[in-house]
Amino acid sequence: MRSLIMLFLFVACIVPVSAQGTSAVSPADQLSEAHQDLQSDKVADALAILEKLASVQPPIKGLHHELGIAYYRNGKLLSAKQAFEAAVKEDPTDLEAIQMQGFTLYRLGQPAAAIPYLERVRTWMPNADADANYVLGLCYLNARRYDDARASFATQYDEDPNSAGAYLLLGTMLMHANLPELASQQAQKALELSPNFPLAHFMVGEVALYKSDIPNAVTEFEAERRINPDYAPVYDRLGDAYFRTGKLIDAQKALTKAISLDTTSTGPFILMGKVLLRGKDTQTAIMYLKHAEKMDPGNYITHALLAQAYRTAGQEDDARRETTITNQIHVDNQLKLEPVQ
Repeated sequence: MRSLIMLFLFVACIVPVSAQGTSAVSPADQLSEAHQDLQSDKVADALAILEKLASVQPPIKGLHHELGIAYYRNGKLLSAKQAFEAAVKEDPTDLEAIQMQGFTLYRLGQPAAAIPYLERVRTWMPNADADANYVLGLCYLNARRYDDARASFATQYDEDPNSAGAYLLLGTMLMHANLPELASQQAQKALELSPNFPLAHFMVGEVALYKSDIPNAVTEFEAERRINPDYAPVYDRLGDAYFRTGKLIDAQKALTKAISLDTTSTGPFILMGKVLLRGKDTQTAIMYLKHAEKMDPGNYITHALLAQAYRTAGQEDDARRETTITNQIHVDNQLKLEPVQ
C-alpha cells in the first residue's frame, strides 16, 4: 500500500502543470491580450504586458508594432520611434508602423525625417487617411516644398492640386503657420485661376490689413463683399479698416452689417464699442460692450474698454470694478503662461 502511494506522488510530480488543470499563458496569447487592452484604451495595462514580453527570446513577431503604438499613446515618443523602427525592419510592409513612425518623427520635431515614411504610405495607399496627408503637408511646409504641400492638402480635401481651391487651401495652412506673405501669394494665384473665387480676396485683404496697408485691404474686402455679400467677417474687417483711417460712419455701417449677419461673434461688438467711444457716443458704446461681456466674460479687451467708457461717463464705481476685473484677467493670463516647474 505504501509503495502505491509513493508511486502516485511520483507520477503527480512529473505530470506537466497543464495536465493538472492550470494552463500557462503563451507569449502569443499575452500579445493578443495587450492588443485588446490597446483597443480598449488601457494603455498602461498593455505596456505592462508588452515590456515583459520584450525580454522573450526569440522576439515575438508583432511585438515591436504593439510596443510602438503603446509608447506613442503614452507620450513616450523616443521609445515609440525605436519600436516602430524595429517593427518596420521586421516587416517592411507594415503600413501602420511606417505611418506611425512618420507621425512620431513629426511630433519629435523632425519633419524632414518624417517625409520619407509618410510618402511611402501615400505611394502604397493613394487614398491614405486624412491625418497622413495633413501631417505630410505640414512637413512639406516646414521644408519649404510648397508645391508638394499644396498637392498633399488637396488630396486630403479631394481637390485638384492645380485648382484655385488647392491654392487657397495652401494659403489657409500658411496663415495658420504664421506665414501671411506666402499665404497672400497663394490666394493671389487662386484669383489668377478663378477671379471670383470665394474668400481669396478676403485672405489677400487680411494680409494687407495685418501690414496696415489700409487702401489695399479695403479694395480686397470690397471685392470679397461683392462676391460674398452674406459673409459676416468681411464687414467686420471693413469696419476695422475704416476705423483705423478715422472713417467712423463707414466703420459703424460695416459693423452693423456684420452684427446683423452674425450675432454670435464678440469681435464686431467690441469693435463697435471702440468706434462709438471715439465718436463720443459713450452710452451706446457701453451697451455694445456689455453685450460682448455677456458673450465672453473673460475677454481682457472688453473689460478694459468698459472701464474707459464708464470713466468717460463719470461712473467711477463701475470704472473701478472693470479695472479690477481687467487686472485680474491679466494676472491670470500671466500665470497660465508661466512654465510648469
